[in-house]
Amino acid sequence: MATSSEIYKVTFLNKGKVYELFVRQVFQSDLYGFIEVEDYVFDEVTQVVVDPSEEKLKNEFAGVRRSFIPIQSVIRIDEVEKGGVSKISSGDNITPLPVSYIGGKTDHVKSD
Repeated sequence: MATSSEIYKVTFLNKGKVYELFVRQVFQSDLYGFIEVEDYVFDEVTQVVVDPSEEKLKNEFAGVRRSFIPIQSVIRIDEVEKGGVSKISSGDNITPLPVSYIGGKTDHVKSD
């Protein structure tokens, strides 16, 4: 597990968009196929200019203690020296990995 001085930039796909978040903790989840991220870091600038993309992320993750991200949605995780501006961008040039489900009900498959 990370110490509180480490910051990670987590880039992942969500609803066809690319999310870039800065967090202090990233680890493998007990839920199979997920990573957990927590302790979000949002850029606390004292500028008058407000980035609408980061404000949208702040509102979306307000009150969220921990997120579980499917491992196939993760594009990249970087340890960075300091946090930056979290953002959402279009995922037009990124193709998600195909998903296969293990187990489950197979009533729809007929065997001869």
